[in-house]
Amino acid sequence: MPIVSGARRLIWVATLCVASFAASAQRVEGDRVSAQGDFATEVAVNGQGEGQRNNAFARGLLQIFTRLTGDRAVTSRPGVGQELRRAREYVKGYDYRQDEGVSASGAPSFKTVLVIRYDEEKIRSSIETLGLPVWPQPRPKPVLWLAIDDGTGPRLVGLNRSNAARPALDQAIERGYRLGLPAGTAAEQALVGAIWRGDTAAIARASQRYSPPMQLVGKLFRDGKGGWQADWVFIDKGKVLNKWTTSEPDARRAIAGGASGAADVLVRRYAKPSEGSGPAGKYAVRFTGINSSDDYIRLIGYLQKQAVVRRVTPVNASPDAITLELDLVSGVGGLKRATAKGGVIAGEEGDEPVFRLR
Repeated sequence: MPIVSGARRLIWVATLCVASFAASAQRVEGDRVSAQGDFATEVAVNGQGEGQRNNAFARGLLQIFTRLTGDRAVTSRPGVGQELRRAREYVKGYDYRQDEGVSASGAPSFKTVLVIRYDEEKIRSSIETLGLPVWPQPRPKPVLWLAIDDGTGPRLVGLNRSNAARPALDQAIERGYRLGLPAGTAAEQALVGAIWRGDTAAIARASQRYSPPMQLVGKLFRDGKGGWQADWVFIDKGKVLNKWTTSEPDARRAIAGGASGAADVLVRRYAKPSEGSGPAGKYAVRFTGINSSDDYIRLIGYLQKQAVVRRVTPVNASPDAITLELDLVSGVGGLKRATAKGGVIAGEEGDEPVFRLR
């Protein structure tokens, strides 16, 4: 597929809008990806070969899973890695785009981006089948109160300096939510001292004009070792829910760490188990219609390919049926959902978990 020509853009961004920070060109991706919906994303690629494309499909699918669940460690959940290896099956369509920019040295730079659209129904079904947590919509939009001191004194990042907060704003979108910024009025600029001394009550009072009453408060400063440190506090309705620190050689990464920490707080508070699945564990499941060794081999092969099945252990057998102990990531409900749309087995009615080989 040829590279799509046309809309090229050049966006100049000062990484933190302060004189001591090196200026660089940065493409603002978050808002455009979000505009395409929760089931579309963009992945930078080095070429248009099949291997590059399939790798990008997997990385993009991981972004979608992370966005919908809010879980930054979603790849560690059982079954997710197997689905990422099948990412191509989730793709509904894709296009290439080439972006033109300018490097830190001032030379032109070009980047090829794969814009991927995924099948919403398949992804939602997979999340429910694997029993992944779901972070429901609508999601809150906390206000980011960020003060930066590069050595010349702390300053508040308001709407007029939004590029300084871009790492946090983009990271929030990647985690499935959004951050807002204060308007940056003179009265709000005067709150820099409150941010620096950790006066969360003053920040909460100043945020009453914004909704919801959630604040992510951070102060970024040089750590004396050539890097940057950011101290963060997350507040909801005047109550401090968590505090953490991010230390990085790059100031942008330290800022992005605030959005990641806030997402962790929000996910713990709002994410819920998927409906229609059950708890992970080992279940004795009976399979009927087993009339030959070929039937048995076909059944075992099919089960081993299911992401919801971690392990299969034979328990006992009769002339036309077999009982297997299945280690399932989301219970028998997850197995029924995984096989509901046709396949090798079909669930049967009744209180006991019984499936029939087709």
